[in-house]
Amino acid sequence: MLGSGGLPVDETAAVVANLVAGLQAGIDTHDADTYNRHFAADIVWGSPYGATVRGYDDLHAIHASLLGRSVGGPSSRYEIVYAFSPTPDVVVAQVRRIALDLDGQPGGGFSEMALYVLVRRGGDWWLAAGHNTPIVTN
Repeated sequence: MLGSGGLPVDETAAVVANLVAGLQAGIDTHDADTYNRHFAADIVWGSPYGATVRGYDDLHAIHASLLGRSVGGPSSRYEIVYAFSPTPDVVVAQVRRIALDLDGQPGGGFSEMALYVLVRRGGDWWLAAGHNTPIVTN
C-alpha cells in the first residue's frame, strides 16, 4: 500500500488541514494571495474545465480574477475527504469545496472535488499539483 510508508495519519491530517485553512481564509476574504500562499512556484493545476495551468503566476492571476468575481458562489466550505502520505515528504488529498448560498446553505454556485499533491521542501509544505472536478448533483 502506498499510504503505509509516509507520515503518520495525524501528521498527514495536519498538513492537509493547514492547506485547507489557507484556502478557506482566501475564499472567505476573496484574497488570492491568502488562497495561494501554499502554492509552489512550479505548480501544475488542472481546471474543472480541462485546462492545464503551469506556474504560480498564471494560476494566481486566474484565482485573483475568480475570487474577485465570486465565481464559486457567495461563500464556500472546504471538507477534507481523504488524505494519505506515500512518503514522508509527500501528501495526497481529496478535498471537497461546497459552494454556499447567501444563507450559508449548499447551492450558491458550482461545487468541486479537488485532488491535491503536497510536497515538503525545507520544512515547508507546498502544493505541487491540483486538479478540480465539478460536482454534479441531480
